[in-house]
Amino acid sequence: MIHPQSSKIILTSAILIAAIAGTTACSYTSKDSKPKVNSITPSGTFAGSYYEKNSYTDKEGKYWIPLKPAAASIGYRMKDDTASGGYTKLGYSDVMYMLRPDSSQVFSLGQKVTLPDVPVRREGQIFITPTALSKLLQTEVGWNPGTGEINIAAPSDREAAAEDTSAWEAAKPLRIQSVSSVDTGELVSYAKQFLGVPYDFGAGPYEETKRFDCSSFTRHVFQKFGIDLPRLAKDQDNIGRRVSRSELEPGDLIFFTVPGRFETDAVPGHVGIYLGGGSFIHTWGDPGVQISELDSGYWSNVILHMQRVL
Repeated sequence: MIHPQSSKIILTSAILIAAIAGTTACSYTSKDSKPKVNSITPSGTFAGSYYEKNSYTDKEGKYWIPLKPAAASIGYRMKDDTASGGYTKLGYSDVMYMLRPDSSQVFSLGQKVTLPDVPVRREGQIFITPTALSKLLQTEVGWNPGTGEINIAAPSDREAAAEDTSAWEAAKPLRIQSVSSVDTGELVSYAKQFLGVPYDFGAGPYEETKRFDCSSFTRHVFQKFGIDLPRLAKDQDNIGRRVSRSELEPGDLIFFTVPGRFETDAVPGHVGIYLGGGSFIHTWGDPGVQISELDSGYWSNVILHMQRVL
């Protein structure tokens, strides 16, 4: 995270110490932006960088940039969700950051944070200062108003509290019981009842939205059997104990990496429930809740952990 003095240094210094020509898999392009490049921040951290022409400077001299291309430059998706209190959500398969225009109070990796500058909505887009963006993402942000170059370091993995602190549900202690005391056949059958339910990034409670994202799906299934998992996949990964592939049983959680999404690929970006017979159930894009093979195809190459909830 950048401190006020650090951000001044970044602002007045050459933002990019090194720039490597080329594009990346999660580049943001529009008629008003140049191709994204790979960069190094002033502190030497690898970062995503792009050129933003839709920025502006206010009467106080503060520099503002659109939030959506900034988030896209490091691979995050962004969604305005009026159904959850008007929050704008950012993240990959899980929502990791939530904010509202005209409010300095945001949620960052499960924690409530106060931004130094209040995000605003302007011409249909949310604008934020680089200093506020740095605090929201808990990472280093550099900028050059003269060229419009924005430089954002990939957010580091940070341990979150083992409790649900999502904005749409109050935090509460985890109540974990052993999956072994649950009829795993019943759990598997219950999970399959949701096949085809649409995927929705940052989905609110199923009872209200009739949609899931990856971790809200696993959370909903396990709640049916008295097992209260945290909201995010990265936090669900902290519950229970590791098991090997040979030990895997129906009802175990399987966590997957999303290569390049985080500073380290050890951070879970996706989660599903093992069904037995080499398959698991999860939700990801179309067609929503689906069954996939664990030992072949794409998912076999990105397995991170296998976890038994205790």
